Amino acid sequence: MLLNKICRPDRNLSNRPYVIAEAGVNHEGDLNVARRLIQEASDSGADAVKFQTYRADTIAVKNSPAYWDLNAEPTTSQHALFSKYDGFWKNEFEQLKLWCDQYEIEFLSTPFDLESAQFLNDLMTVFKISSSDITNKPFIQFIAEFGKPLLISTGASNLYEIDEALSWIDEEKNPVYLMHCVLNYPTPDDQANLAMIKGLKKRYPSRVIGYSDHTLPGNMESLHTAWLIGAHILEKHFTHDKSLPGNDHYHAMDARDLLEFWDKVDRTTTMLGSEDKRALVDEESARKNARRSLVTAMPIKAGTMLTKQMLTWKRPAAGISPALIDKVVGKTLQIDLDADEILRSEHLVER
Repeated sequence: MLLNKICRPDRNLSNRPYVIAEAGVNHEGDLNVARRLIQEASDSGADAVKFQTYRADTIAVKNSPAYWDLNAEPTTSQHALFSKYDGFWKNEFEQLKLWCDQYEIEFLSTPFDLESAQFLNDLMTVFKISSSDITNKPFIQFIAEFGKPLLISTGASNLYEIDEALSWIDEEKNPVYLMHCVLNYPTPDDQANLAMIKGLKKRYPSRVIGYSDHTLPGNMESLHTAWLIGAHILEKHFTHDKSLPGNDHYHAMDARDLLEFWDKVDRTTTMLGSEDKRALVDEESARKNARRSLVTAMPIKAGTMLTKQMLTWKRPAAGISPALIDKVVGKTLQIDLDADEILRSEHLVER
């Protein structure tokens, strides 16, 4: 399933989520590593693998300060960090697209400038707008003019900023997916605010809502919970080795994490079953043995007209149901019954 085919906000939990493995620049400038990331993302069930396309000189000024955990990534300048991994350009991304096709996984990459957006347009059916660019009107309008669906992360934004970004896009009438996101690496669990997914669904009922996760992978509970409360598209940073140094590896999921997530999804969908309430085949024994029948509360002679005081109700459901007590009261018994006998229709005089 390609991302541009799921533009329906009415998807429910019977639909598996669309999962994006955000490889970003975890290839660290090595095409062989990038290919490995693509293959591992595909093998572990991701629907898409997403990279990032930028040049340090067009994304940040030289003295742009860091906003990440310096214990995990000691580089103190954004420009310096971006300079480490901005070597991939048009030729490399064309190669990544070929490998994605080979491994049957959708190729995505977030552009951060006009030139990259132009050549990525030939490689993708959907554009991703970073949280950092949600207020970048000229860039959003430039990408919207390609006429393709847009996936917009909403990290660090207020509702009026989301509304404004949507107004720029709606001029071109592009389908838009909105991603709840907390722009903090890593995001503490108590700051994930997954309930914002429900808030976005209420405010934008015609939009598909997703979740871009920056919490530590742990047992993948954040992605699973996001899906349960209505996120149809899920994105999380992806690495082949979480022990590697650097800003993105330690809070990324790996193939094993993603497989664990799919196990959770499969178990949940198995447990969900049908929404049509009915007695199940597996409950038949319980219907017969755990439900109750009308039972004599005392010895009763033939010819006696039954009253409520003469009856009680006990398991199993082998006789007349207590649901029919009003039809039984006033009827005449045609045989003698001892106390604690299940009342059956053949015990009653037909009228």
